[in-house]
Amino acid sequence: MIKLLVRNIIRFIVLVLVQVLIINNIQISGFIVPYFYILFILLMPFETPRWVLLVSAFTLGLMVDLFAQTPGMHAAASVFMAFLRPYILEMSAPRDGYEAGTFPRLHYYGFQWFLQYTVILVLAHHFILFYIEVFRFSEFFSTFLRVLLSSLFSVILIMLSQYFIYRK
Repeated sequence: MIKLLVRNIIRFIVLVLVQVLIINNIQISGFIVPYFYILFILLMPFETPRWVLLVSAFTLGLMVDLFAQTPGMHAAASVFMAFLRPYILEMSAPRDGYEAGTFPRLHYYGFQWFLQYTVILVLAHHFILFYIEVFRFSEFFSTFLRVLLSSLFSVILIMLSQYFIYRK
C-alpha cells in the first residue's frame, strides 16, 4: 500500500514536471498542444475511491494551471475526466471484470482496450479544456479541430509511454 502511494506521488511529480517543462514548450503551429500529464489519471489503480480520484485530478490540474497560468482550466478538465473514468471503466470492463492487482495499462488488457479507454477520456478532457479556453461557440469548428488534433498527439504520446516507460 505504501509502495503504491509513493509510486503514485512520484508519477504525479514527474508527469507535472514533464508537462510544464518540456511538453508545454512544444507547440505544433501554435494550435496543437499535447497533454501528457493526464496519464496520471488514466493509470490510477482500479480500486481508487472516487473521492481520491477527484481530489487527485483537481490537484494535478491545479499544478499545471499554476505553471501554465491558466486559472482553473486544467483543474476543471481533469476533474471532468476523473469523474467520467469510473463509468468508462465500467462500460469497457472485460466479461469477468478486472483482475485483482492489475492496473489500467496496455500490458494487462491489450492494445485495443487501452486505446479505446484512452481515446474516450482524452477527448473528454480536451473538449472541456479547449471550450473553456475559448468560452464561446462562434469558433466551434476550429476549436473542435484543435480538440481532435491535440487529442491525437496526446493519445500517441500516451500509447508510446506504454511501450517505453510502463513495460512489464
